Amino acid sequence: MPVPEVDKKMLEELEAMGFPRPRATRALHYSGNASLAAAIDWIVDHENDADIDEMPLVTVDISIGSPEPFYFTEAMKIKAQELRDRARKKKEEEEKKLEREREKERIQSGKQLIEAKRSLQENERKRNIECQKAEKEEEKRARERIRWKLKQDKLERRVNLGLPPEQHVAEERTPAVRIEQNPFPVRSVAKSERMRECLRSLRRNHKDDDARVRQAFQTLLIYVGNVARNPNEEKFRKIRLSNPLFLDRVGSLIGGLEFLELCGFETTEGGEFLYLPHNKVDMATLNSAASELKSALTNPFFGLL
Repeated sequence: MPVPEVDKKMLEELEAMGFPRPRATRALHYSGNASLAAAIDWIVDHENDADIDEMPLVTVDISIGSPEPFYFTEAMKIKAQELRDRARKKKEEEEKKLEREREKERIQSGKQLIEAKRSLQENERKRNIECQKAEKEEEKRARERIRWKLKQDKLERRVNLGLPPEQHVAEERTPAVRIEQNPFPVRSVAKSERMRECLRSLRRNHKDDDARVRQAFQTLLIYVGNVARNPNEEKFRKIRLSNPLFLDRVGSLIGGLEFLELCGFETTEGGEFLYLPHNKVDMATLNSAASELKSALTNPFFGLL
């Protein structure tokens, strides 16, 4: 099906006013090539048609002669400008809506990524705890075996010397009392060890990328140092989890979020921020964290042995 023939002069004048060729052709065709004003009125009446910018097709070509010369009026120019402005505004609104949808998708994907990484870190932490527990149990069994062997050796020597077994039993009880007099669990030492284990885990899981590990340690030291020097400044006690810089340097590394939580940071409702409440700022904990980070930065073998 061919494109209908329309008045070329009026077609050129409509294109000069800013209308696309398919729209101008359609307007002239359906207005019967009566006049430029009729074509513009048709465009105004049909600007929301879905096919307004599609080239019309007809079964029979219609030859149209040029009418008398037509001159633009001021009202026609204003109407044409209004149509262009309306089309531009509609396009801008659609672009803004699309951008908002993209931003929502980015935020949602960022939250999902953080949640997945937190899950990985939690699983890694549980595995480390289980490994440590198993190692302690094995060490305990080894000590028991050594202690039992020593008892047997002492018993054999006393029997060889002709000493009574009761004396051996009485002597055994003294070390047990001394052992019970040394309670070791200290909260600050346990927290420091957990911080150190977080940093070791981070180093082990990224041992092939020393530059990134060092950057992560330096970034954590900056966060801790800012809070320690300015405990009353809320901006230093609040970290946006979706911040690309934070995700790249700390949030995406196993052990990074757990280290900040050991420093006192908490995840806010909705999972948008890490926040350290003012009443939970512990200078001793922050100083201990800074010390562990400095040790990790200066020790080239940290986490590798």
